[in-house]
Amino acid sequence: MPGPYELYIIRHAVAEERGDAWPDDAKRPLTEDGTSRMRKAARGVSRLGVTLDVVVTSPLVRAKQTAEIVAAAMNPRPPIVTAESLGAEGTFQEIIADLEKQSRRTRIAIVGHEPGIGEFAARLIGSRHPIEFKKGAVCRVDVDALPPSGPGDLRWLLTTKILRSIRK
Repeated sequence: MPGPYELYIIRHAVAEERGDAWPDDAKRPLTEDGTSRMRKAARGVSRLGVTLDVVVTSPLVRAKQTAEIVAAAMNPRPPIVTAESLGAEGTFQEIIADLEKQSRRTRIAIVGHEPGIGEFAARLIGSRHPIEFKKGAVCRVDVDALPPSGPGDLRWLLTTKILRSIRK
């Protein structure tokens, strides 16, 4: 059984505002600025030496677009898998079940939304307090197994601003 696992937890980049222009929230895309900033941030992640075996994403458009940007910055480019559990209603157990399907891969990116992604990351490290994720932020949590047998280790949490600066 593979492991340990490096989980790269990512909040989607800046998206269009909710409102009349986007009556279906699931279809709200990233803004041009959000796309540009996330491309630069993803290059920063790559410059840190991160490689990914798979990117697991929420089915919502803004998360899928973020997943595509992250995957495009990696060499080799990882496959992208959609997981309903990373949508608005997914539970910790459902997300873990979807990650278990990827258990032969040890470097897994997870793209989702707040507050769920912050709550998920907190549970992974054994905290009762959600971790705040700015849009486009990335954190790395190492776990021993899928499902984890105990708290994982928070290795780092970086905002897009920091990741963009690494790119230079």
